[in-house]
Amino acid sequence: MNIEQIVDFAQAGTAPEHYRPAPEKILAGDPAQSVRNHYGSPCGQFNVGIWEGAVGQWKVSYTEHEYCEILQGVSVIRDAAGGAKTVRAGDRFVIPAGFQGTWEVLEPCRKVYVIFEQKA
Repeated sequence: MNIEQIVDFAQAGTAPEHYRPAPEKILAGDPAQSVRNHYGSPCGQFNVGIWEGAVGQWKVSYTEHEYCEILQGVSVIRDAAGGAKTVRAGDRFVIPAGFQGTWEVLEPCRKVYVIFEQKA
């Protein structure tokens, strides 16, 4: 291992992957999204990068544990029982594997994500 293997987000030339949630998951708007996965571990269980989402709402079902740091925008995360948490620039939180509910972007949102997904 050497210093060149450290991943600096400011210098990473990772191309964005553009996508939308599956049509049956979209509840409102046109939530176009992009992800720049700057690092993926050799085992495939750990990923880190930048996610961006447009205004809209969709269903989520987490199989992974995700640490999020909101860089810009405002979103509302709702659980299956209707409980809600509003997140905005500066907020840091973890969504545990098994969480189900919705993610709604109220203002275009950008976040750092750190994901761990345990293999069976």
